[in-house]
Amino acid sequence: MTKKTFIISSLLLAQAIALPNALAAKTIEACENKKTTDVDFSRCLDSVKDEADRVLQTWINNQTFILEEIGINPALMMFNRSQRDFVTFRQNNCRWRYLLLSPSTKAAPAYKKCYVETTQSRIKELSLIDNDY
Repeated sequence: MTKKTFIISSLLLAQAIALPNALAAKTIEACENKKTTDVDFSRCLDSVKDEADRVLQTWINNQTFILEEIGINPALMMFNRSQRDFVTFRQNNCRWRYLLLSPSTKAAPAYKKCYVETTQSRIKELSLIDNDY
């Protein structure tokens, strides 16, 4: 890994680590603890969902940058495909939970909770990749 790659990867990693810590109160558990209605819970989950998306995008950008830097185009293409497939999986996996509870007011929070948990799982997966190529 070149010095430039290492520096940029380190900055992206630091940002991904710092963001969740800065907004530690914005977790599913925090939303569950302060919910008064299903609508309030759903709104709270919106901010958790947005934060999870931002952190995931940081990890995607980091991995994409590394794969571009080392020039392994087939790996980059497969990574991009896996990310598209992950998005499709996440949507379908969470939609069936939504449909199971629909038209209840618990349907939207169930979808968002599933979305956040699945996104966090992907973040963990990407964070474990050994980029010592």
